Amino acid sequence: MSNQSWSREDILRVLNITERQLRSWEKQELIPKLHTYAFGEMVALRTLAKMREGRVPAERIRRSVSSLRSKLKGIKNPLTDLKVFIDGKRIGVQLAGQKMDSISGQLLLDFDAAEIKRLLSFPREKPAADDARVTRTLRAEGEHWFQKGLDLEQEGASGEEIIAAYKKAVELDPASAGALVNLGTIYFNARDWTKAEKYYKLSVEADPAYALAHFNLGNLYDERNDRLKARFHYEESLKLRDNYADAHYNLALLHQSDGHFMKAVFHWKTYLKLDPSSSWSVIARRELEKLRRMTVVEGARSTTRKETTR
Repeated sequence: MSNQSWSREDILRVLNITERQLRSWEKQELIPKLHTYAFGEMVALRTLAKMREGRVPAERIRRSVSSLRSKLKGIKNPLTDLKVFIDGKRIGVQLAGQKMDSISGQLLLDFDAAEIKRLLSFPREKPAADDARVTRTLRAEGEHWFQKGLDLEQEGASGEEIIAAYKKAVELDPASAGALVNLGTIYFNARDWTKAEKYYKLSVEADPAYALAHFNLGNLYDERNDRLKARFHYEESLKLRDNYADAHYNLALLHQSDGHFMKAVFHWKTYLKLDPSSSWSVIARRELEKLRRMTVVEGARSTTRKETTR
């Protein structure tokens, strides 16, 4: 494996992508937010760039990644850990010599021309085929409106326009977890806790393996001072992605304020391993040092008390 690394500027230049596109992939949790990229992340970014060139819808990419994380335990980042390929608009992976659809998990078989002709000669059940065609069409339309919502957010459009786009995506495809979580975030930022909770919960129902939806629910409950639920959803997000730096950060704060100092230390240290150089890491180091000093002082007090009571 190569030890080469690339800066953020290198990535934009080598892959010929914009900062806006990179931020969009980060927001959808397809790649982590980094300042420098190792070989594995470069592989993932090249794969995403190829999908973008092939005009694969953003929601389909996110759904595929989420599905693979759910179906293949131990796979944290399918884009770096698996051999991903594109067949038209379909995203597949190759495992042990077999090709598999990334969303359904069904095996994809390679047929020669004669076999394809033979299969096509079988009578088709038109109602089932028609239903599947309608479903695909609706999902494609939903993906279009989801991408439209992302574009409107990047362009600084009005909240009404953005909400309308995401709601249209959900209307066409109720399983559009990305649109649901983005609607929740819009209402969260507007401090409309009831609607934010509704859409975050719907996002979790649509995609139980969506770590961001759990993380955002944790933020919502934290904001409402429901610490038990906040901790539960932060921990759920880490079960799905144990390298979720922001979840470690927020759990560290929760445990620290609750007096669970050893748990806080664990999450601060884990956060700093994942994000050693951002402005947030400065705060993490400060809090970790504060806990270290508290531990030293408490230890000294304990020793003093034992000596004076002998």
